[in-house]
Amino acid sequence: MGRSQETFNKKEVRNKKAKKRKDKDAKKQAKNQIEKKSSLEDMMAYVDENGVITSTPPDPTIKKKIIKAENIEIGVPKRDSLPDIDPIRKGIVSFFNESKGFGFIKDSETHESLFVHANNLLEEIKENNLVSFEVEMGQKGPIATKVKIIR
Repeated sequence: MGRSQETFNKKEVRNKKAKKRKDKDAKKQAKNQIEKKSSLEDMMAYVDENGVITSTPPDPTIKKKIIKAENIEIGVPKRDSLPDIDPIRKGIVSFFNESKGFGFIKDSETHESLFVHANNLLEEIKENNLVSFEVEMGQKGPIATKVKIIR
């Protein structure tokens, strides 16, 4: 009798391919069983009055809020309805770098930190000086302009 023409490596490759095929078929059958079990009820989602998505349907016994269309405001409020803010504000210089020519002023009313540049100074300032200034919108946000020391 002659020896088998098939080597060990060929048998191993064939066995691996057969195992992969069986695994693939098993995964396919498991997926099909899951799809058959899922129903429309499982896929339903409900949105409550606050916009939250839930899996339970809304309770019809709960009273709904009645909102009048006239009370809904869309857009930005008009300028005249906003209170007039004094254009000249006061604050303290929290940081100023004389060599680079910029710093920050902390507004005494809003406690907001505003950027200030040396070009916007009316007189020289240093850290912890009490200053008056006007607020304008710069490229990256509000900036302090017309800055001068309060004596």
